[in-house]
Amino acid sequence: MPIDLIIQLLSGAAGGNLAGTVLKNLNMGWLWNSILGVVGGGLTGQILGPMLGMAGTAAKSGMDPMAILSSVLQGGVGGGALMAVAGVIKGMMANK
Repeated sequence: MPIDLIIQLLSGAAGGNLAGTVLKNLNMGWLWNSILGVVGGGLTGQILGPMLGMAGTAAKSGMDPMAILSSVLQGGVGGGALMAVAGVIKGMMANK
């Protein structure tokens, strides 16, 4: 498993839980926040990374700190975003 993907998955879990902590009305509990964060972080890193020309940058650059930071940001933002979207959808379904 490439190091970039591992970083993105872990950052996604952290981003999902951070989003759940900050956005309390969208919080789905630590387990679902983590699962959605991992999925969001992985998807963001693996789909958007290549589109933006950042695929595998940490592995290719010999673990350059900026490449690692890029993977952390991709995973964290993607994980937080997917968790927030899922929280909004869950809230909309509960209100019907």
